[in-house]
Amino acid sequence: MTNAKSILAVALAGQLGVLQGHLDKFRDRIEKLFADPPDHDLFGSLPGAGEKLAPRLLGELGDNRERFDSPEALQCHTGTAPVSYQSGKFEKVRFRRACHKVLRHTVHLWADLSRHKCPWASAYYHKKREEGQSHACALRCLGQRWLKILWKMWQTHERYDPELHQRNQLKHGSWVIGRLSTQNAQCTVAEMQEATVQNTL
Repeated sequence: MTNAKSILAVALAGQLGVLQGHLDKFRDRIEKLFADPPDHDLFGSLPGAGEKLAPRLLGELGDNRERFDSPEALQCHTGTAPVSYQSGKFEKVRFRRACHKVLRHTVHLWADLSRHKCPWASAYYHKKREEGQSHACALRCLGQRWLKILWKMWQTHERYDPELHQRNQLKHGSWVIGRLSTQNAQCTVAEMQEATVQNTL
């Protein structure tokens, strides 16, 4: 029995080695193709997208700017926008199922990674969680917000500029700015308390 299982393990390991070799070739090819398009810098500047999700986002959106005439069209296509319907006094909002599943999954992963790279994304996510939303729902809301930003970048051919985005948030009185200020103040207090403790040791 042990001999049979050992042969199976060796065979499976060999197959995994071959598969990994093909995956490495695909990754190398994707990196080379991603380096060529004019939109490389645009998608490459997205916080959290990285070397794997940025090419996937570019591949799914393409370069036809007329494909989505508004951020809402892109959000519906991706599946981050909810579906609302009403019958008389009855009104309900539900999860959008008719969408591009691969792109939705990609945006979900991107939103999750962005909250570790971008302060406002982290603040937005945590606010949604405090409102009682699940992890997946909070990421979907964050992805919805990111897609609006991405659509604008895509139309203007501009890289993501965190300072410009912060100025726009200030201009429109976004609640995210106020939350960031509170978080920064809390961090400063925590740092001061820690320094006081260290000085007394």
